[in-house]
Amino acid sequence: MFLGVDGGGTKTAFCLLRPDGSIAAESTAPSSYYFSEGIDLVTRVLKEGIGAVCATAGITPAGIDFAFFGIPTYGEVSGDVATLEAAPRGILGHDRYRVDNDMVCGWSGSLGAADGINVISGTGSMTYGERAGRGHRVGGWSELFGDEGSAYWIAARGLQAFSRMSDGRAPAGPLLDVLREHLELSADLDLIDVVLNRWQGDRGQIAGLCPQVITAADRGDEAAAAVLREAARELALLVDTTRSQLGYGADEQVLVSYSGGTFNATQVREEFRAHLHKLHDRYDLRQPLYSPVVGAALYAAKQARSPLGADALERLRTTPTATAA
Repeated sequence: MFLGVDGGGTKTAFCLLRPDGSIAAESTAPSSYYFSEGIDLVTRVLKEGIGAVCATAGITPAGIDFAFFGIPTYGEVSGDVATLEAAPRGILGHDRYRVDNDMVCGWSGSLGAADGINVISGTGSMTYGERAGRGHRVGGWSELFGDEGSAYWIAARGLQAFSRMSDGRAPAGPLLDVLREHLELSADLDLIDVVLNRWQGDRGQIAGLCPQVITAADRGDEAAAAVLREAARELALLVDTTRSQLGYGADEQVLVSYSGGTFNATQVREEFRAHLHKLHDRYDLRQPLYSPVVGAALYAAKQARSPLGADALERLRTTPTATAA
């Protein structure tokens, strides 16, 4: 039995997968993003989630053949890597596991752990790809000087467009009324109070305005539409850079998929597709196959040198909770 763990900013998901492609148990625990609460949070969350998923499946951790833990921010603080890698050992009681960044879960889920590239655009953005056993990441440099094409990036540029429209430095568009209504602004300058004082510049709160920029674009706001087009170009560039870094040849086909809420926007998805094929005519863009937590379990099986066969993968595809949203 294979355990997949997908850490995240809002929750940590756990999935126990049988070799035949059936799901034995699933559970959720609080977020394992530890920067604000300390690294001990990771052990507490893993203990809670592993205990719950094993109890549901009627096994002990000893019955897990291999586990993969996708932990947010793994690899971004060198001094924390050893602690994160050791965290599951005391809970599992064995060393049949691997720890890496949660970006691997999105890649493995979207492509069924097959060679190729996944681009993530949620609150932040990055790509992860694997080819012939070698993985490579591009992007994910934080909202301050990176995360191009992410929900935060789109929202921040939407706020900038709002300020320019309000001042008269840019033509007024539907974005003005969309944000005024959504944020219940008595005056446009109250936007400063909302974002800086009430929200304290919170990354997640700001990223949550991305759907409003999309709504404005759907209503014909050219500035908002331009932001979405630029986001799509940035996301395509992340993919193309990853292709180059992985050493794909000019004539090689490259599987590509995506994950993250930004891709729910039709404009972003279609512009991304168009830019991608301008950069390389052998991209094969596919809809995500499985959810990230199922991807983590598939990656655990792959790391155990027991990847699921075609019949098992097909069975998994017919399981509603296993598929990507």
